Parts: sequence; structure tokens; C-alpha cells
Amino acid sequence: MTASNPHAGASDPHDGQPVATAGAVADGVPTADADAVVVFVHGRGATAEGMLEMATEFDADGVAYLAPQARGRTWYPDSFLAPIEDNEPSLSSALDFLGRVHQRVADAGIPADRTCLVGFSQGACLASEFVARNAEEYGGLAVLSGGLIGPEGTPRDYDGDLGATPIFLGCGDRDPHIPVERVHETRDVLTELGGDVTERIYEGMSHGVNREEMEYVRNLVEDAASME
Repeated sequence: MTASNPHAGASDPHDGQPVATAGAVADGVPTADADAVVVFVHGRGATAEGMLEMATEFDADGVAYLAPQARGRTWYPDSFLAPIEDNEPSLSSALDFLGRVHQRVADAGIPADRTCLVGFSQGACLASEFVARNAEEYGGLAVLSGGLIGPEGTPRDYDGDLGATPIFLGCGDRDPHIPVERVHETRDVLTELGGDVTERIYEGMSHGVNREEMEYVRNLVEDAASME
């Protein structure tokens, strides 16, 4: 896939990439009085601005929305089920990018327990992997058509405690990209890390997001924004 890999030859392909913002932000940073932050993580071939359109589904006021943009519109070149090394250095660069966004939020005074991560497809895989590798109490995690990264049998030796972070996993049983078994594995791993996980497998659904999933995400965001 070298010829079609937009990251070929780059040691840190996502370094310097922009972060799109909306809502309670100023100069690209959440305002100090923001009630919560949502970090949107787009899928392969998509854009940060496209993910920000999801914010129009939420009624919560005072929420800051941040959406990092992957270089070449992809976080890593191969399938999320490929050997980890096949997606390097892109995968590590993407995880580091999310880490910098998370630090930007923390530096603005917004704690992790009022920060939600919402990812779709490749972005859902990246978001779930980031949260598993950086386990703490978040405001919420929504994994829409995705799961933890790596081939079958990948060791899941994660540390930390998610502290009952509310987590939603949604996927169709006919999704050509996401095996249902990987969604189940992700559920089990995040539960073992202390997450409060809700899993929904939708009969007959392919690769996409339905209204019930959006309702779960809306509730995650509103609950995070209403925390004292």
C-alpha cells in the first residue's frame, strides 16, 4: 500500500495538523467556563469539519467541540485489524496527536471527567485505543462502528482505571469493516478497565450511524456538561 499511503516517508505524519473547533472555544482553545468538551475523531477519507456537523445534533449549551484533522484524511494506512507495525509510524503519530488535543483541553482547565471522545469508523478505532492506553475517568466515549486496534490475539495489557466512564459501542451486524467479535472484545477490555459499557449491535445495519446511536451520544454529552 506504499504507493497509496499519504504518510509514506514521514516519521510523524500528523505533526502540525490542524484542529477544527466550534462552540465554547476562543483561539482554538476551550473557554475556561466551558461546561464540557467533545473531541470528535473522523473516519478514513473524512474531515474534521464533517465531524463537527454532528454537534448540531446536541442541545447542550456551553460545550466546546474540537476535531483533529488527519494528514491525508487517514489516521493510518492499513486496516485496523492489520499487525500494529504495519500501521506505524502513522498509528503512534495519531495517538500522540490525540494526546496533544487532550492536553490542550486539560491546560484550559477542563478535567477529563468532563471530556468526551466521539469517533466514527477509523476514528472510533483510534479513540477506543487512545482511551484504553490512557485510562482515566472521562466524561464519556462513543465508539461508532469501530473497536480496539490490532489483529486477533493482540495483547491487551493496558494500565489505569476508567472509573466508571460511560462508554457506548454501536455497530451493525453487517458492517463489512468491523467484525462483531472485535466489538465484543472491545466491550470486554473496556469493562475490565472499569468502564461502564453499553454495547448495541444492530441487526441488518451496515457501516453507518443510526438515530438511536446519536441519542446515546447526545446523552453522553449532556450528562458530561451537567456535571457539578
